[in-house]
Amino acid sequence: MIDLTTLSTYLVVVLGLFLIPGPAVLLVLTRTAQGGRKTGIMTGLGIALGDSIHALLAAVGLSAILMTSALAFNIVKIVGAGYLIYLGVRALLEKRGDSSAPIVQNLSPMKAFLQAVPAEILNPKTALFFLAFFPQFVHPEQGSSLMQFTILGAIFCGTRHFIYHNSGVYRPAIRHIA
Repeated sequence: MIDLTTLSTYLVVVLGLFLIPGPAVLLVLTRTAQGGRKTGIMTGLGIALGDSIHALLAAVGLSAILMTSALAFNIVKIVGAGYLIYLGVRALLEKRGDSSAPIVQNLSPMKAFLQAVPAEILNPKTALFFLAFFPQFVHPEQGSSLMQFTILGAIFCGTRHFIYHNSGVYRPAIRHIA
């Protein structure tokens, strides 16, 4: 099993990562403002699924393959940035009513969830974490590597959800600013 020193160091690194807002936080804030708390939570769950996929890929060794191939890693970064730009441009080009008051389009919670999964899978910040840092916390001499990857991945997803929930990221306060 994972020893306490490794686990506490991992938690400090994960918390440090979450203190620096990135594309995932911006996506959750945007979706929460567009569709309310439920849509924000579904976006967060989509991001958690994306994080789980990263953890699974790390567990089966695909992270190591990406880490050794600069071309493959750059392709993931470019596709991820392109997807986020695509979502932003689509939002900008949506039909607007009166130009003096921007209209915030509602987005169904399921659509927000489905958009969040690929956005997080292609998120360069998350990819870098799972490629560079995540495998360093798995020690085969401490038991099943797959189990360690699973536990650490669950801690990552649970910590992110806990922080989003308790920091107000899911609160749709932005909607009421006018």
